[in-house]
Amino acid sequence: MPAIVHLLPANEYRRERWRNGQGWTREILRVPEAEDFIWRASIAEISQDTLFSAYPGYRRSQVLLLGDALRLGFSDGRRVTLEAPHQRYEFDGAEVVACHLPAGPVQVFNLMWDPQRLDARLLHRPLVGPMVFLPEQGVRWLVHLMAGHARLRAQGTLALSAGDSLLLEPMPGDRLVLEGSGEALVLRLATRADPASPSSDPSRNAPQTEPPAPDPRTPPDPASAAPSEPDPA
Repeated sequence: MPAIVHLLPANEYRRERWRNGQGWTREILRVPEAEDFIWRASIAEISQDTLFSAYPGYRRSQVLLLGDALRLGFSDGRRVTLEAPHQRYEFDGAEVVACHLPAGPVQVFNLMWDPQRLDARLLHRPLVGPMVFLPEQGVRWLVHLMAGHARLRAQGTLALSAGDSLLLEPMPGDRLVLEGSGEALVLRLATRADPASPSSDPSRNAPQTEPPAPDPRTPPDPASAAPSEPDPA
């Protein structure tokens, strides 16, 4: 069976409103194509101070793609600032999160996944030589090219420009090679072998009541969690 390879050009991302109607996102891919998805990758366009939509039952990981800074305020008092270049932070999708733009509009890569059905890992990698993807049972990869250019050697050659994405699932005997130069976000998405029933997660069906919105404009608490640094190459 040949490898699963799907090129996702940036100009084909679907632009839609946030769940709370307070912003816009460009959806790269949702699996499956349903409200009760297992995972979803998108690019949020944030042009004003606002609140993120709540997604009980999901984890979220965000990476600053464009812009200088995004300040996040959480209802438990945490204050986290994502700064250029490409800082990231992971949090519970059920949390009420306010965002403040201290230096103008930003764009944020946003990965959401159901941790009961999927193990997800988000890596930031420079693309300075061949990147090889080998088959693993139940594992898919999503590559988002943030800058530069790349090409995939598999079933011919696929070319990627900055902003494009690529969904990969190597099959036994495959050796998919991505070459080029630039920077990429690489998502490892592994289906859980024995997923718990979604209904067993009480937060999935919990009422989406909102506590008082936090104010992210206050300076971050030095003791609060800081965004994780990009992984080394």
